Amino acid sequence: MVLGSGDSEGKPRIVDLFAGPGGLDVGAAWLGIPSEGIELDDNACATRDAAGLETRQGDVREFGPEDFPDATVLTGGPPCQTFTVAGSGSGRRALDDVVTLVDRMANGEDAADSLSVFEDERTSLVLEPMRWILEALRQDSPYEAIVLEQVPQVLPVWAAYHKVLERFGYGVDHGIVRTEEFGVPQTRRRAVLIARLDDEELTIPAPTHHAFRRGQPQQSTRKLEPWVSMADALDRTVPFTVISNYGSGGDPRKRGRRQSDEPAATVTGKIMRNRLELANNDFGRFTLQEAGRLQTFPRDYPWAGADIAQQIGNAIPPRLSVHVLAAALNLLIDLEELDRSVCAPWESSREGGVVIPITDPSAELLELVN
Repeated sequence: MVLGSGDSEGKPRIVDLFAGPGGLDVGAAWLGIPSEGIELDDNACATRDAAGLETRQGDVREFGPEDFPDATVLTGGPPCQTFTVAGSGSGRRALDDVVTLVDRMANGEDAADSLSVFEDERTSLVLEPMRWILEALRQDSPYEAIVLEQVPQVLPVWAAYHKVLERFGYGVDHGIVRTEEFGVPQTRRRAVLIARLDDEELTIPAPTHHAFRRGQPQQSTRKLEPWVSMADALDRTVPFTVISNYGSGGDPRKRGRRQSDEPAATVTGKIMRNRLELANNDFGRFTLQEAGRLQTFPRDYPWAGADIAQQIGNAIPPRLSVHVLAAALNLLIDLEELDRSVCAPWESSREGGVVIPITDPSAELLELVN
């Protein structure tokens, strides 16, 4: 189990690449960790501004570690459109080339001339965190911790990162996490990588909740909480069925269905296309705030700009980001306080409080957390 001091002195500070509307920054705020995000999209920046998140608008490729000299933690979720199953697939086809470029960059080669091999330039953005990592190392100011996340198809790239980071003295772990196993009312799989300097015991976070299995009821055990359903997360009192048209090509036989007493399927930018079949034979839709809740954003999160559904679908669930950040930063989470933060208004929850401060853990506490 991970432990942390909770002291204000030496508090980490995050620079978040491809920050989006703030999924990681909200989780960082709940942990009491300051963060600054880089984001290009006008709409995501509008939401970040409304939420009071520190932001530099622009292309990640135009910045570097020297622009954020106080940052001790690097995080990032590069765009996934070319890698996801629902996307063009050009990133998946280029995985071997991407992995080769990771090695070339780590060996000090200038790989800029090789980026033209990609059908879609967005594929190369998955290499940006490596550029930042290597530049920080060359400047003799390596990041103390690193957190990266993407769709599962990017796992081979994180494996290549893993090998490089170990060469430079990082403890590293990477793998697939399931969001419902961390209290998110949604089944979503993400490929994550965490790294920390001089920490060989580092591991990706262990689940706090049971995995969802269709047809099996919610259950709790001594070590795991029950998964969270849509009904648990939303204020709707009438049972409903979610009928998804996403990925079905309009074929009713391929439309996915989830009941309100189950977690949602993966929330994407197309979530507003889903129909809700209500118990009284009426139909409805999720509101944007409800879509955000299924991602564990605060219910009053101030979404702004256009394409809000896409902003929501692109984001990492803040609750998941808490667990991944805590694993990377050696922090112990107060799960009851995290539950309260997820349900609290945004302005009152952003003061932190989900970290248990420990300087000299007692045997009783160690027994509690193991």
